[in-house]
Amino acid sequence: MPEAIRIESLADDPRLADYANLTDVALRRKLETDRGLYLAEGLKVLPRALAAGHEPRSVLALERFLPEVLDALGERDVPVFVGGPAILESITGYDVHRGALAAMHRPVLPDPASLLADARTIVVLEDVVEHTNVGAIFRSAAALGADAVLVTPRCADPLYRRSVKVSMGTVFQVPWTRIPWPDGYRLIKDAGFRLAALALADDAIELDDFARSAPGRVALLMGTEGDGLSRRAVAEADTIVRIDMAGGVDSLNVAAATAVALHAIRRR
Repeated sequence: MPEAIRIESLADDPRLADYANLTDVALRRKLETDRGLYLAEGLKVLPRALAAGHEPRSVLALERFLPEVLDALGERDVPVFVGGPAILESITGYDVHRGALAAMHRPVLPDPASLLADARTIVVLEDVVEHTNVGAIFRSAAALGADAVLVTPRCADPLYRRSVKVSMGTVFQVPWTRIPWPDGYRLIKDAGFRLAALALADDAIELDDFARSAPGRVALLMGTEGDGLSRRAVAEADTIVRIDMAGGVDSLNVAAATAVALHAIRRR
């Protein structure tokens, strides 16, 4: 059974170090990778992580949400650190208003080939660095039928707290892994996918035209904020696709563009 532990300060238990300095993004990226953990935030996200088979090593909870946390954990033998808003904020550095934070064991990522084997629609994120965008893309991937998401080595971590929160836990629902880059182009093509690069180019075709005759297996290549896809990615693509714009706007945010593209091809 979970063990409820009342806390008064960060010094109460060394395991609380998992929750310290959450607002320092660079530090947290290193600490979480080194410790093999990620943080699931909120009483909607935690059950989804548990349902995906991920296991917590501890939970930090606001006192008034303790019954809901214990209910979500079930019979798991997990320490649950409990305190009021002020003490939790002194530990994490921000207002923990979503009820709970859980330090979760980071799962082993699958081999890319295993995700490609039975997929029809995948999203490939090349160096998308904003965690908010990554989380929003996963939410669209779940809602609009993508079978998997592949991320390049320099892409933001889908399991970073902000990504998980923005995705509403769909990072646990959509299969994903990191893919070697640029060698990943060949891996995707050899699996039978047509690479469709979302980019501004003179020879790009309209998304609606592409969707009308889209092949059975499509990999949507989405580029980093600002600069978009690399020249190599555009050169390796089988098709360059653009979304028709109005109002003098030349392009959409990468998360919005992913959602539009997935919606367009979902009924092919």
